[in-house]
Order: sequence, then structure tokens, then C-alpha cells
Amino acid sequence: MAKHRYFLNRFYHVVSSGTDQGVRQSVLHSEILYYSVSKLDKKTPSQETPRNSTRAAAEMLASSYGKQFTWELDRRVLGTPDFDAARTIVESLGLPITPSECMEKLNKICGEYYHDCDLMPGAERLLRHLKAHGVPMAVATSTTPALFDLKMSRHRDLVPLFHHVVCTGGGTKVKRGKPHPDIFLLAASMFDEKPPSEKVLVFEDAPMGVTAALAAGMQVVMVPDPRVDEENRRRATVCLGSLLEFKPQMFGLPPFDETSRKG
Repeated sequence: MAKHRYFLNRFYHVVSSGTDQGVRQSVLHSEILYYSVSKLDKKTPSQETPRNSTRAAAEMLASSYGKQFTWELDRRVLGTPDFDAARTIVESLGLPITPSECMEKLNKICGEYYHDCDLMPGAERLLRHLKAHGVPMAVATSTTPALFDLKMSRHRDLVPLFHHVVCTGGGTKVKRGKPHPDIFLLAASMFDEKPPSEKVLVFEDAPMGVTAALAAGMQVVMVPDPRVDEENRRRATVCLGSLLEFKPQMFGLPPFDETSRKG
């Protein structure tokens, strides 16, 4: 049987000695696929540290109340379900609104510029390479179906590459968000082959997502924000600075050819 891995999405290090490194499926976390480019930044999308799209919206909302959305707060909410994130933001910043109102405002802000989301460097190359080699892929994201659809509005041609998409928000079957493993376990169970957890490779950007993937018994490639501390980086199977650094052969996957290696 071909050595493939299913990818559970969060386009979210060294495999344990003695284990079969062949990946069967993979799951990607949506924020690792793309970053948001605001109207002001649109002409310079190659900024040194591309902004996570949800983070950008939270910064704008906090600023409207004279508050600051700090890195510490961002670290606590990154990768968690939308409502949980909204509740944490309201409580931490002391905003005069309810979590539901906060989530509604965040979604409204997101709706104004999510259509400007650009792909992270190396994301499309990786997706098309895995698809070409028959590696089943899925997306497992903490956002709602509507917002995920909006984020992908400029990249509709990539959606058919995924076997399925699982969202935490919007009344889906996922009852507990990250750091619980539920979303990854559900996403893995929806592949035709029903792969065992150790045959699933997760791409993540958030510490919460890494915790969830490890709790699910899966391997994790982390592409974190530069501010993520070393302790959280070490927990992942592999930690990379960019998807361009990913070497498929580390996990028993076909290596990039010369053409795709340049992409």
C-alpha cells in the first residue's frame, strides 16, 4: 500500500524512533493556508510577518474600544472556536459587550476584508503536490463554514483538492474546540480509508492546535508565528519557519520535483 498521510487542516518533528513514517492522510488548519491583507496593506502583501486574518480583525475590534489586542491574548485565543475566542477577548479586555455581540462584530469586520486573503508561501505548491500523488487531504478549522468560504473566495480552485472540510463553528458536529482533539478525530474519521491516528499528519500554526493534534495521537508540522516560544515549538513533530521548508520525504511522502521545489 502506498505510504500516504491524510492531512487534517491547520496549514496547522522528528517521528518517534521505530514508527512507520508513511503518511496516509493529512489535515490542514485553515490559517496556515493564508493570511489576510488589509486594504491598507494590499499593495505590500509580502510583509515580513503576514498577519493571521482573525488576529487582524481582533486588533481592529479592540482598537475601536480603546483597547489593545496583545500577543499574550492572541496566544490564548489562536486556534480556539470563534465563540470561545470572543468570550476570552471580552473578559480579558473588559469590553462592554457580550461574547455573542463580540463574535458578530468580529465576523462583520472579517466580512469586509477576508476576500483579500492571500495564500501563505508554499501552501499551493504543497496542496497540488500532495493531490498529484494521491494523498487525501482535509481542512479542520475553528471558524464557521461561512467565514471559511469567504476566506477561500479568491482560491476556489483549491477547494476541490480537499476530500472534506470540518468547521468547529456554525452548529457543526464538533462539540469541543481546540485544545481538545475532537475536530481532528472527526476529520480523520471522514476519510474513506478511516486511517489510524498515527497515519495522520496535521499542519498547524497555533499552540492550541498542536495540543489538539497530539491529543488525537497524530503527528504535527508546526509553522508558527515568530513570537511563539521555544517550549511550544518543541512539542510539534517538526517546526518550520515556512511551508517552503517542508520536506515531504521526512514523512514517507513523495519528494517535490525540481519544478515544484522552486514554487
